[in-house]
Amino acid sequence: GWAGEGPGAGGKNQRVCHAAARLEMGSLWEEFNRLGTEMIVTKAGRRMFPTFQVKLSGLDPLADYVLLMDFIPLDDKRYRYAFHSSSWLAAGRAEPAAPGRVHFHPDSPAKGAQWMRQIVSFDKLKLTNNLLDDNGHIILNSMHRYQPRFHVVFVDPRRDSERFAHQNFKSFSFPETQFMAVTAYQNHRITQLKIASNPFAKGFRDGDPEP
Repeated sequence: GWAGEGPGAGGKNQRVCHAAARLEMGSLWEEFNRLGTEMIVTKAGRRMFPTFQVKLSGLDPLADYVLLMDFIPLDDKRYRYAFHSSSWLAAGRAEPAAPGRVHFHPDSPAKGAQWMRQIVSFDKLKLTNNLLDDNGHIILNSMHRYQPRFHVVFVDPRRDSERFAHQNFKSFSFPETQFMAVTAYQNHRITQLKIASNPFAKGFRDGDPEP
């Protein structure tokens, strides 16, 4: 369950080349992925569920690191949901990419020892479809597919550190965290799984007279 970078990890700084990340709640992500994960985007910004969480190993305990995430389009298509077949269909070309933003973990920078001591949770990250958002949320196009990416960046104390920028980070992608950005859930089984497994959806569970 530990992810490395794969090909191209050569030439990395010693402080990051051994870094490994394990996705937490992997079985829950797999469950959503089998159904086709959907994540709500709103004007005000909506938190992800499942929350993106990782356990880190292989960092230098005494070195400083910044952790961040970004989201890349999986393809150049826009989609629509076909209710009669419960499936997503390509519905034309993707809209122009939203401004590419990154989300820095609020504890950054911190020592490797601190990052490895506990599970790193990106629970403050919010997704929005507001192109004019000024809250620093991740801007995504609804009805487009995305792959979250996680990056570990060594804070290089050398004065000319920008020369080594390409050596000082390591990136991780977990295919089971891919999702479709939506303004409302399309697949009712996704809705049911979110309510069943999200502790913040307790009100929906308790007050729902439906079977």
